[in-house]
Amino acid sequence: MNKKNEKQIKNNSEIEKKMEADIVIVGAGSAGLSAALAAASYGVKVVVLEKMASPGGYSMFTGGMFAVESSIQILDYIGITKDEAFKNHMQNSHWCANGRLVRGFINKSADTIDWLMQLGIEYKNVISMWPGGPRTWHRMEGGGKALIETLTREVKKRGVDILTETPVQRLIMDSKKQAKGILAQGIDGQPIQVNSKAVIIAGGSYANNKEMMNKYSNFTFGASSFVDMHQTGEHISMSWEAGAASDGMGVFMAIPTVPGEEKTSHLWSAALQPLLWINKSGQRFCDESITFYLSTAANSLSKQPDGIMYTIFDEITKNKMIEQGISAALSAYVPVTTKLSRLDNDIKRGIKEGKAFSADNSNELADKLCINRNTFKNTLDEFNSFFLNNHDQTYAKKNKYLQPVRKGKFYAIKSLLQILTTLGGIKINHNTEVLNNKTEVIPGLYAVGNCAGGLYGWDYNVFTTGGALGFAVNSGRIAAENSLKYIKKQKK
Repeated sequence: MNKKNEKQIKNNSEIEKKMEADIVIVGAGSAGLSAALAAASYGVKVVVLEKMASPGGYSMFTGGMFAVESSIQILDYIGITKDEAFKNHMQNSHWCANGRLVRGFINKSADTIDWLMQLGIEYKNVISMWPGGPRTWHRMEGGGKALIETLTREVKKRGVDILTETPVQRLIMDSKKQAKGILAQGIDGQPIQVNSKAVIIAGGSYANNKEMMNKYSNFTFGASSFVDMHQTGEHISMSWEAGAASDGMGVFMAIPTVPGEEKTSHLWSAALQPLLWINKSGQRFCDESITFYLSTAANSLSKQPDGIMYTIFDEITKNKMIEQGISAALSAYVPVTTKLSRLDNDIKRGIKEGKAFSADNSNELADKLCINRNTFKNTLDEFNSFFLNNHDQTYAKKNKYLQPVRKGKFYAIKSLLQILTTLGGIKINHNTEVLNNKTEVIPGLYAVGNCAGGLYGWDYNVFTTGGALGFAVNSGRIAAENSLKYIKKQKK
């Protein structure tokens, strides 16, 4: 909070603009808008505060969301059950996640798909993110942009006030430590006080807050945040100041990325293929097919010097990617089997920009990468021997992903570690009620979406594909329902 804001909030009696609402919501992303729509559908007065110039947040860049036992899955004979999805999530979160919160989210997910379809959201299909994976990712026509546009239209129909360019400053708490509203800074720079009966925090991540990232991250992020949405976490800090406990700080969704590349880049797509990956020391460090589980690939990359890796391939493999297509998708932007027709041009551009390299032999490529020639040659010789013997004796990668590096020109593409979003901050229970450090409920205060902790263990769980967006929408609805119950109870 800057000095200007500190000065503004000292004298509440001088605040001229005050508003009354049943529920005030911080953040107009998918979580906040879903909460607003669910609450406003029951006729209550809702005000949404959004610090950006328009609704959307990180959700604008998503492609689909998690659900299980949805009507779409049933029609397509996709047999994964709620129980199976729950066990998958908890086991792959090492049972560090809040089981009741996870269960509530999963149980509601199918109903949420129907709810969104009734609003006009159309779904392309339900897919897995890797071969043989659970088909839980419901891809939307128009992606997250269509979702946000639909939710925004619907909340406005129901009379919800969305105040943009209105960053929050602090929670208003009464003498009983109940949440009673929000103090914010209006578009004109003047303070606004929104008095309410309940507050829902849905402000998203803190990925653009360098101080918080440095404090809570053990990763070396070499690339800037995937989306600069000014997600600086003041809503999280504000909640802590009001007594909320923290949960899930340092949990991230991260990926290896070729810096500066668009999401449809063929250079980036080539870099993410399960070819040969080496670190800046010239050593192979993983089974490269973990690229199918991008957050797992990010975990492995985070342990490498300076979070840098190079994808190595030769002319034959490059031509296969161009003529036959790729085996690993860059989300839905460059699907599996896409023929990388722009790869040659992207490599030429990448060489000029210092993120791609080509050479006539291994020694020349090693020199360009500033890697010891002998180390690089030994890495290539070992990797090529695995191909010849049909067995990866080091990392046990499947044979079909063993592409040798031995003929024609040699290529390298540089990747760095990049954060997509953070996944935690405020401790909640399965009703999305915010808890204090004694695990007691703070009356009238709720947190949803990426600023709420408890859904994950140490990192994003790729086995619950589409989980971040799915949790945002589902937790928004859950918070709305429970805040309405709370308000009704207070009236008695």
